[in-house]
Amino acid sequence: MASPIRVYEAAAAPKRPGPDSATAYLRRRGRDFITSLYGTLRAIKLYPVEHTAVRKSLAELTEIGHEIVARERELEFRVSGEFIFINSTRLRLDLTNYASFGYLLRLCRESGIGMIRVHDGATDRAWLVLLSRLDSASTEPPDARRESLASHMANSGFTSIEVGPPQDEETDPEQTEQLKDAANRTYTHSVALTKEVINSVRLGRTPSIRKIKRVVQGIVDQILNEETSLIGLTAIRDYDEYTFTHSVNVCIFSVALGRRLGMTKLQLFDLGLSALMHDIGKSRLPAGVLQKSDDLSDDEWKSIAAHPWLGVLVLFQLKGQQEEVTYRAMTVAYEHHMRGDLSGYPQVIRPRSLSMTSKIVAVADGYDAATSRRAYRTVPFPPSAVLQEMRDNPRRGMDAVVVKAFINLLGIYPVGTLVVLDTFELAVVTAANPSFDALSRPIVKIVSDAYGNMLVPPLEVDLAQVDGNGDYPRTIIKTADPDRYGINIGDFIV
Repeated sequence: MASPIRVYEAAAAPKRPGPDSATAYLRRRGRDFITSLYGTLRAIKLYPVEHTAVRKSLAELTEIGHEIVARERELEFRVSGEFIFINSTRLRLDLTNYASFGYLLRLCRESGIGMIRVHDGATDRAWLVLLSRLDSASTEPPDARRESLASHMANSGFTSIEVGPPQDEETDPEQTEQLKDAANRTYTHSVALTKEVINSVRLGRTPSIRKIKRVVQGIVDQILNEETSLIGLTAIRDYDEYTFTHSVNVCIFSVALGRRLGMTKLQLFDLGLSALMHDIGKSRLPAGVLQKSDDLSDDEWKSIAAHPWLGVLVLFQLKGQQEEVTYRAMTVAYEHHMRGDLSGYPQVIRPRSLSMTSKIVAVADGYDAATSRRAYRTVPFPPSAVLQEMRDNPRRGMDAVVVKAFINLLGIYPVGTLVVLDTFELAVVTAANPSFDALSRPIVKIVSDAYGNMLVPPLEVDLAQVDGNGDYPRTIIKTADPDRYGINIGDFIV
């Protein structure tokens, strides 16, 4: 039997930090650093240098910087696309730090800065000089602003803080094609399995939840690896397979949006599973009602409005047979047509707060439904108009922060939008610009010249790129209907 002394020593011995303790520390203190950096920038902008708020913010920022350098021996703030890293650890974006992330990303892009490296000995004065010039108005191109800032810091003797350009990421054409092929396989397999699941429920059979989970896992992995290709495929909407492609599209949009909001991989999986099965209640409705092209009667509308709680019943029955079904999926099936004020359907008997998962799925569901051809609407609404309606019309009842994050994900002109440029060229949007401040300047493929001649192959252009004079060579002036020009959007996305 162990002696009391040995037992006491074993219990009192401190636990060694785990292998991820450094990452956990950087995520925690990195968020504090970002918050302090944002707060100091705002204080400098609002108050004179002598103000107490400026001095307090500078002291806090300097203290956090010293602590991180002392513990980790380095402090490097780096931006890449829409992400912020501290010492190679990616910080998670969520609703509490959304404003600070967006502000810093925009500021870095405008200043041509991809990295700020802080050395031991950085002082309040050094931070003041850097941040004062960083947020000052300038008409210089980004690279020139960065070089001017770096020279000013060096000439002023503040070498404890360095600024550097964004890291260029070379794209391998072969790797790009492999990513596109992987996205195509994931999407095709997801639609096929969703069709199998919905048809099984419709026929009274029990679908395999394990198969569904594997599909969701594939979508989550694809989004985490390279989201652009998979999001692009959502623009190729098959009218005949709408019921199945809609569920997959909502899953893709929801997972990508959840990622932007800082969800963990496990949370993304749970979100994706809920999104994929959000409309499963429609499997209990007559096909004639779902595919009716004329106006619905009152009874037919009531049956459509019943699909949320029918979905709960389907999922509850499945949970009784297979434990993998979550209660969160039932909640999303029930809430995804409710508005923030609890109007919508089904009608609520008791007060409740909508879950964040339901708010995300509601935005993804509303967008995909409005931009798709339906039996009763053969001409879909333009994606840009749908996003504007979701943002500006409070009667839609969607969470404003989630909608804003969704617009940042897709851009003002989502993938698949046909646009007319000020050069009178036609172009198809193939990807949103990763920068928060370039939402109106996506990446496009120019498909025809100013005279209407089709370009083969199309010319890929980043509309956010400037010429030698700092001007934009091309700008979007309006959206257009691809059917009017005989353009098949899918030819330029796949």
